[in-house]
Amino acid sequence: MKKKKLNLSGTVAFITALLVLVIFIPINLIVSYYDKGFDMTPSGKYTLNEKTVQLLDETADQHIDIYGLYELEEFKRSENSEYLPLYHTLTQLEQRDNITLTCFQPDENAALSKELDPEGYLGIEKGDTFVKCNGVVKKISRKKVFQTGADDSKQYAGEELLAAAIKTCSSGSLPTVYFLTGHGDKTIGTNFPEFAAILKTNNYDVQELDLDKEGAVPDNAKIIYLAGPTEDITAKEKDLLLEYADNGGAMSFLIDPCDTEGRFYNIEAVMEEFGLVLDYNIVTETTPANMLDDPDQNQSENYLRVEYPAGSQVNSEFTQDLTTDLNTLISNSVPINGYTLISGISYPRSLTEIPEDSFPAASYIERASIIKNTTGLDGSYTTVSKAMGGDEITAKEADEKLSGIDLDFGYYSYNKKTGAKLVVIGTTAPIDTPRCTPTVEIPKSKQKALSSSGTRMLTVFSNTWLYDSEIEFGVGNKINAYDYMKFSDSSDATKTIVVLFITPVVIALFGLAVWLKRRNS
Repeated sequence: MKKKKLNLSGTVAFITALLVLVIFIPINLIVSYYDKGFDMTPSGKYTLNEKTVQLLDETADQHIDIYGLYELEEFKRSENSEYLPLYHTLTQLEQRDNITLTCFQPDENAALSKELDPEGYLGIEKGDTFVKCNGVVKKISRKKVFQTGADDSKQYAGEELLAAAIKTCSSGSLPTVYFLTGHGDKTIGTNFPEFAAILKTNNYDVQELDLDKEGAVPDNAKIIYLAGPTEDITAKEKDLLLEYADNGGAMSFLIDPCDTEGRFYNIEAVMEEFGLVLDYNIVTETTPANMLDDPDQNQSENYLRVEYPAGSQVNSEFTQDLTTDLNTLISNSVPINGYTLISGISYPRSLTEIPEDSFPAASYIERASIIKNTTGLDGSYTTVSKAMGGDEITAKEADEKLSGIDLDFGYYSYNKKTGAKLVVIGTTAPIDTPRCTPTVEIPKSKQKALSSSGTRMLTVFSNTWLYDSEIEFGVGNKINAYDYMKFSDSSDATKTIVVLFITPVVIALFGLAVWLKRRNS
């Protein structure tokens, strides 16, 4: 009589089921009780980065308000799953004792909206986020939280932007743009109120600075403007600006033609450190095809059509780029505030480069023209230069050598050794409200008067190059990462598929067949 083999399959199944009940059900109950989730995304989209956590620890003694102009709970709905990363970032921030999260609809709480943006510069839009600390308010546009990469990948930038905003506001001041005064300069209140509003919209603070009287560049100065001087800066100011540049400072000089007698030697000294020369002239246009309209819609020789030379995206010799995005907007006729940009400038003086073998810093200075005159239909240059200000030497140069040739009205210069940056434009007209029709709030009857709008937009773009108010905190954008396999040929792919997929399936089927054969043995 054969001995009956012991069949443990039923016992094993029973024990396995029992283990599932004993182990996994309590674990699920515990996880549900503590509402604990696990972030399995490769980039940690739903978990605060360790750099953010460190920043929060460092600012734990400061009260921080975060305002979301949306209904936060809506982000949890299945149809809004793309907003889940922002939901988890905000709820984790809210868990901090010193952080208060307030979500509201801007049209339902006008008082709070006014408190966040009392001057109306930042703009209150549904979906935006605001961070407030130490009386400083920084806006995070809803358009920047979720971005699309160059490879069309969906990227989450919310944590990076929120951390950067907390860092900025907790410091006590926004990045500040200072306009120098004391040289017959134009003023923010009289000449640049709308341009200052644009700067504030882009999260800069804007102040005036008498550098000679102050005796030092403020620590929070991120960009220093010298706009429309009719007198030279002092030797003391020159030294302070050069020291500022040596420490990686950023400056923007907008210098109108003026009939001031004598040269601006101290301004020239600063420009020479960046390899640039100031011409003492005013440039006008002679051909109607290259003339533009003034604010009264009359064609004027003082309103010139110009070009914005392409930067590093086209020229491999350069590492910096200020003009490609602007040229794209213009070529695609993309309207800004409802109006198409025009490549123009008005009342300019020209600028010149110092030969590379004629100044000490040439080996580590990168400079390039960003505004040039353009040719007529026959390919010749039709602008005329007339001496203005300066001395006999500059007058002779302006009257005899600078007409009918290619001229530059704007430059950038970048010191690769110190990180210092300088933008020079030979006019303030693109940002001067009385002299140039602005690009915002323009009545339709004045649409043709956007003669310098392209150069105004270039000036706005140059601020981001000089100092980006959206500072990089270091968290970076978070994306979903995927693993890929590359094969040299089809046979290599076939072998890999066999090893990874077909062989395990065959083994599993073989094991199942053996089990079926023996289960009743």
